[in-house]
Amino acid sequence: MTMTSGVRNFALSAHIIASVGLLGSIAAFLALAITGLVIEDVQVMGASYLAMAVIARFVIVPLAFASLLSGLIQSLGTPWGLFRHYWVVVKLLLTVFATGVLLVKMELIAYAARLATATTMCCDDLRAAGIQLTVHAAGGLVVLLIPVVLSVYKPPGMTRYGWRKQYGQGAARRAD
Repeated sequence: MTMTSGVRNFALSAHIIASVGLLGSIAAFLALAITGLVIEDVQVMGASYLAMAVIARFVIVPLAFASLLSGLIQSLGTPWGLFRHYWVVVKLLLTVFATGVLLVKMELIAYAARLATATTMCCDDLRAAGIQLTVHAAGGLVVLLIPVVLSVYKPPGMTRYGWRKQYGQGAARRAD
């Protein structure tokens, strides 16, 4: 299935917007996580964790799914294909992995926000949650920068499926 150039450009724009938005929102989340760890002001600390919960739930999760879905549409409707090139498969796997980790960590994010709003805040528990969230946000940012690099450089290398699709169909056409 090949898309028309207008649809392809729309899908590419949607994918770029969702992916850049995802990276930016994770960077903001990371900044808030670091602030929550290093700030002395308890009110600012609590506000940081509450803001992290809002950003994660209403910005990061939707953008992660939008990036994943738009990437699937983009790959299925272009000559790159979904399983033809290793770099596309790696992008897909990294995005699915990062989205899965995000969904698992949503419980920890909510827990940190609840701790931050508790009248008797347990600083040790909040600090432990904050360290985990900082590490995961930094790791998520790094993991999601890899697909950006792969998209720009498009390293060579076709999968077996890609070889069959490209050369197997060409040989069948020549035989006719």
